[in-house]
Amino acid sequence: MIEDIKIGFKHTSELIVTDAVTALAMGSGDMPVLATPAMLALMENAAMLAISEALPEGCTSVGGNIESSHLRPSKIGDKVTAIAEVTKVDGKKVEFKVAAYSGETLLGEGTHLRFIVDKERFMSKLG
Repeated sequence: MIEDIKIGFKHTSELIVTDAVTALAMGSGDMPVLATPAMLALMENAAMLAISEALPEGCTSVGGNIESSHLRPSKIGDKVTAIAEVTKVDGKKVEFKVAAYSGETLLGEGTHLRFIVDKERFMSKLG
């Protein structure tokens, strides 16, 4: 049940920077460093997984908003870790604090909002 989602739920997701997630490959820049969209996606992944096991059968969460800084570059081969922690639960809205690191170095931090949705109903809206 949605009531099972608690403030403080946390998850960590990781990736190794490869050519596929560089700004050059993703079109968000022209250098072979971790793309901001890839860092944000990793933050979203951590948030999704932080609450996934507490969701009712047939439900999932979808991203509604993400705001983050991107303070430092990461090179190919670096391991990047994103941490998401639930900070507020308001019905079907769940807010997170998110941050990404390379080792101890903060790469970016911000906030993320997810909505709990029924998978079938959500997909039926596509027509």
